[in-house]
Amino acid sequence: MISLSISNGMAEVVLDAPHKLNSLDEQALRDLAQAYDDAAAAASRGEVRALLLRGEGRAFCAGRDIAGVTPENDDAAAYLGGLVEPLLQKMASFPAPTFAAAQGACLGVGLGLLLATDVVYVAENAKFGSPFAKLGATLDSGGHWYFTERLGMHRTLDLIYTADLISGSEAVAQGMFSRAMPAESLLESTREIVSRVAAGATGAFVASKELVAHIRDQRLGLWQAMQEENDEQARLCKTEDYAEGFRAFQEKREPKFNG
Repeated sequence: MISLSISNGMAEVVLDAPHKLNSLDEQALRDLAQAYDDAAAAASRGEVRALLLRGEGRAFCAGRDIAGVTPENDDAAAYLGGLVEPLLQKMASFPAPTFAAAQGACLGVGLGLLLATDVVYVAENAKFGSPFAKLGATLDSGGHWYFTERLGMHRTLDLIYTADLISGSEAVAQGMFSRAMPAESLLESTREIVSRVAAGATGAFVASKELVAHIRDQRLGLWQAMQEENDEQARLCKTEDYAEGFRAFQEKREPKFNG
């Protein structure tokens, strides 16, 4: 089950099937894609300025729900190419800052959901990795690209070959995610941060999100990246939020951004 709630500029998308560790079957993936479409539509109306993705229970998402699936009738190409990849593209291009709070098992497509999110906070004892060596399968959901980008070739192949899992604390130390927190305070702390971002200068945040993706994907050098920053700043300086931030700084008060 997937749920979406919107309050005070913040969308919260919840994976709510704790009895099966929030594993995702085909219908759940469709429902999750619809939740992101609905949140994006709300963002276009100015009702959503940040999004939080989380899972109920002791795991964020254990991956694909293979109940009822047999090797003889499995169509991995349709599942991954027809459902998972389009969803991850929606998530990565969401028109506002996105965050995730991840606890427990975060594997397979569940790991892919995190990798497609802008900022990920994890429980110190969460578990990440590629268990596919035990299944005769390979890491999917963009895992090879993200692992190589963030961990390097040797560490990536080490995790793939051994199927060893690493903790949230290790994942953060190795550069996979942003921050590790005690499991008991993860959701509260993440919500506080997302709420603060939702009250911020959304247009500037989205500009940075797009710049970072472009610099990464195009492998831009320093001076090319600086020119793109200059172009974005020239555009932003004509916005209401820029003027408000400028005035607030001069007047030594907190800005009130409208996004």
